[in-house]
Amino acid sequence: MAISCPIIRPSDPSFMDAAWSRVFNKRRDATDAARKPHAVAKPRSAAELVEAVDLAVSEGARISVRSGGHSWAAWSVRSKAVILDLADFNEIDYDEKTHVVKVTSRVTGRMLNGFLKPKGRLFPGGHCPDVGVGGFLLQGGMGWVCKSWGWACEHVAAVDVITADGRQLYCDEKENSDLFFAARGAGPGFPAVVVRFHLKTLPLLQMYKNTYIYPLSEYKKVLQWTIEQARAPNVDGDLEAVCLSTSPPGFDSHICLSAFTVFKKTEEEAQAVLGAIHKTRPDGPMVDKCCELSSLDSEYDDQGAANPENHRYSSENAYIKNDADVPAVLEKAFTTMPHKKAFALYYAMAPTSRRWDPALPGPDKGQPGLARWPDMALSMQSDHYFALYTVWENEDLDEKCKGWNKMVMDEIKDHSVGSYLGDSDFRYRTTKFWDDGQAKRLKEVREKWDPEGVFAGYLELEDEVAAEATNGRRRDVGKVILNQHE
Repeated sequence: MAISCPIIRPSDPSFMDAAWSRVFNKRRDATDAARKPHAVAKPRSAAELVEAVDLAVSEGARISVRSGGHSWAAWSVRSKAVILDLADFNEIDYDEKTHVVKVTSRVTGRMLNGFLKPKGRLFPGGHCPDVGVGGFLLQGGMGWVCKSWGWACEHVAAVDVITADGRQLYCDEKENSDLFFAARGAGPGFPAVVVRFHLKTLPLLQMYKNTYIYPLSEYKKVLQWTIEQARAPNVDGDLEAVCLSTSPPGFDSHICLSAFTVFKKTEEEAQAVLGAIHKTRPDGPMVDKCCELSSLDSEYDDQGAANPENHRYSSENAYIKNDADVPAVLEKAFTTMPHKKAFALYYAMAPTSRRWDPALPGPDKGQPGLARWPDMALSMQSDHYFALYTVWENEDLDEKCKGWNKMVMDEIKDHSVGSYLGDSDFRYRTTKFWDDGQAKRLKEVREKWDPEGVFAGYLELEDEVAAEATNGRRRDVGKVILNQHE
């Protein structure tokens, strides 16, 4: 079939470079060598995206999608799949009346907020600058002030998609609502490809920040204080709280960093929140900053420096049980880093995590006065989010760093209720990623809209073998991941 969309075939000398282009994680495991994509498509428009989907279906291939290439496991590089590399499909369209912005999946958080800034608006996207909104939002999107503003996918008003049978559909809470349900939390298991997201934006506010650095020996005290401030009954609704074990510029070893960021109209409003926190800080900080003016640009720069390009990564995460002794549970993770560039992160999630649970309604399942949990696949969380980002440069450290991650997570698993899709690698650890009821419904939506397994779905350990055995397609899509809930 004659099409205008650029297609790169395995016979092209540049094929493997194209297949792995923009994959952020430079670590390549032995299993990665088994991945043999069918082709790489590089659509530049919605029309060419439709062409690429039709081509994959006509040739009996699977479909995988690359938005920003930031998934640690390189979900887009799949055997027997046409990779839809959206690098050249960049569109942003803003409606001044509704404040809704329509964006393609390739657009990054930095690109989007750079576009919105002159309009006096912002979108609470990811903290890392080069993450595409596609993968970020499909996974749920742990964005700015997620603890109070809700997940980034809750700010999605609608999605335009192309289904496995070639239909172009608009999906929102009323129209094709089951696909809209899946688009907010299915992650790489979404049974269609998103052409555009319709995003509700927020007024642009000033960012102010408290930053405290302590010796790592003070870790337990500092993390417990961070948790207490983040969970205080009167905690401000525009505040986010984070605690890290990290080795920032100017430090030769890991330290404990606690930071509180607030979005307000004025410095006076910010000072009222951050000044109160500052008065309660533990004694003896090495760095002690209160209510400093910040910005999305500077925060993106800091996040980019902490997640450098051309490095190898092993990432893991867990939602720690609400009643756990969190500093004790995370002590090894925070204090025994295998590499100077590795870091561990605690991110406060309450009160978002305390909203009503749609699968298990009742007064003991949520916090009265908060908005009900939206009708979306995303459903697994707790008050305490923890993530490991093990970062290194040289291949000879692969086993040491991956082994350390596994050791830490093996000790944490009994204190966890599940994990977030975005910082996971399903080939090495499976756990719960949804509430049981939402997982069952997600499985039904996937079977309805993609019964043949056209979309490659979740990258599980046996993925390449299964793809070869079925000549590309799999009917048992997501078997391992979704069966954790049965």
